[in-house]
Parts: sequence; C-alpha cells; structure tokens
Amino acid sequence: MSEAGTLTRADLADSVHSSLGLSRADSAQLVESLLGHMCDALAEGENVKISGFGSFVLRDKGQRIGRNPKTGIEVPIAPRRVLTFRASQTMRDAIADVG
Repeated sequence: MSEAGTLTRADLADSVHSSLGLSRADSAQLVESLLGHMCDALAEGENVKISGFGSFVLRDKGQRIGRNPKTGIEVPIAPRRVLTFRASQTMRDAIADVG
C-alpha cells in the first residue's frame, strides 16, 4: 500500500505483478480491465458481487424534502441513483480480527 494507507490501482497492479509474474504493463492492463468491467456493469444498472469480498449495489432514492442546516429552509432533494457497498461476512470477519 502507499504511504497514506490507501490501496491504489498501482498497488493492485504491483500485487498482480508479484503474485502472477505478469509484466508490469500486463498487470496494470489486467487491473484496468477488471475495474472497467465493473464500472460498465454498474453503469448498465447491474449489481456487482465478488464472492468473499462484497457486493456493489445500485439503489434508486426517491425525491424527499431536506433542510438547509444553516438557514433552516426546506428544499427538495431530487431523486437519484446511489451506489452502496456491502461487505461479505468473510470480509467483515477479517476486518474484525484486525481491530
């Protein structure tokens, strides 16, 4: 991982490179391809489930009334589609064991 504690695309490509022995360019291309497929599926309205990791789920949120916290004035919040992530039980167990 990088210094800031964030896993980046480059970190993933390096991991693929060291684990599978692919060239750095092929490893980076593999990571980009995988992420591209995930983005395309989500853009088409499909959910993405990775066994043992978790699920990326699209949810449609309806219009609702919100409140400006500074002025207190009510304003309508437009309907929108949001992406949520739900970690698998395996992932939750692994995270709990670290903490």
